[in-house]
Amino acid sequence: MAAIEHHSFSRLEDFVAHLRAQSKKVHLLFAYNGTGKTRLSMEFKEAGKKEVTNTLATEDGKIITTSEGFDIVTTERTRDTLYFNAFTEDLFYWDNDLDNNVERVLKINEKSKFFEGMAELEMENRIRPLLRRYTDFDFYMDYNKWSVMFIREERVNEETLQHQFIKISRGEERLFIWCFFLAVAQLAIDKQEAYDWVKYIYIDDPISSLDDHNAVAVAHHLAQLIKTEGNEIKTIISTHHALFFNVLCNEFGNAKKFFVKKSSDGYSLKATTDSPFVYHVSLVQELKKAIEEDRLFTYHFNILRTILEKAANFHGFTKFSDCVEIDGDDEERTLHSRLVNIMSHGAYSLFEPVEMIDENKRYFESIFNNYLNNYKFNDLLFAEENITPLQ
Repeated sequence: MAAIEHHSFSRLEDFVAHLRAQSKKVHLLFAYNGTGKTRLSMEFKEAGKKEVTNTLATEDGKIITTSEGFDIVTTERTRDTLYFNAFTEDLFYWDNDLDNNVERVLKINEKSKFFEGMAELEMENRIRPLLRRYTDFDFYMDYNKWSVMFIREERVNEETLQHQFIKISRGEERLFIWCFFLAVAQLAIDKQEAYDWVKYIYIDDPISSLDDHNAVAVAHHLAQLIKTEGNEIKTIISTHHALFFNVLCNEFGNAKKFFVKKSSDGYSLKATTDSPFVYHVSLVQELKKAIEEDRLFTYHFNILRTILEKAANFHGFTKFSDCVEIDGDDEERTLHSRLVNIMSHGAYSLFEPVEMIDENKRYFESIFNNYLNNYKFNDLLFAEENITPLQ
């Protein structure tokens, strides 16, 4: 058996240097809160900054000098990392129009290089398709005032009313900023001139305020972006969210996956092939409780698929449908497998989960109970005092 890859670093700078020296395109890092993930992302970003000194010359190559005979030189600061973390969110802040309480807008820090060339790139058209995967509000960007106005439509009788300058929730705000970042990342991946300096994308905990269960949808969409054909940018993703990490592990089969720990003498980096602790049982407990309480939502199909994929991997199967057992009825088994596959790829709202229709509830319960019958769990796990809420 091959030895498990393990590294230790006494300094954060050494940790960063190690990550930058790797040839793998994607690195996934799991670390508990308090480990220093945000600090790591900022140190990684700073390591990519350099000062380049250029001597001015004419078109024929002749060096330009001052009247005193000194060469004229310029200093340029370069960078190579596009990053998302808590500091990215701080680039956006609310103007709540305290005087009139009418025109509430989200302000953008125009001094940040993150927004260079934004007006010419028609960012609304790039952000809007991403945002519509998750929610129903719209927005308008004012490039002169560097602000964003949010709009929501309401259907009253047979008339559509438009509410402007609305104050969206904190979760919706973070989702908008996340989609903004994804749009910029897409520009970098597409090698758009304004972002041709990007060699690395570093993402730290993008889903801290979103519904835990819907981490699956965010992880899936992020993976599709990074896996864009022709993308040459290296990506590091760090998170404390176990389900999010688990989905990314499934999406990026060939990525480097590490469990990061911090101690008094530095940092340790230990390779892992899956989430760094058993999350599987918590997911099974959650689904069983959701069925018993008749609170099944469409996103529960995402969780069911994750459970089936874990079972398939553990028992040596190649696909999750191999673990969908329907008492020897192949036709019913195929139907159930297709239903899980289709429903687990839906772009369901993160803020307004949709309850399953009764027919899908019956299918879901049948698939889940057959799974429990074929892969036996200790009944004591489902006693109320033993169920630990997902976190």
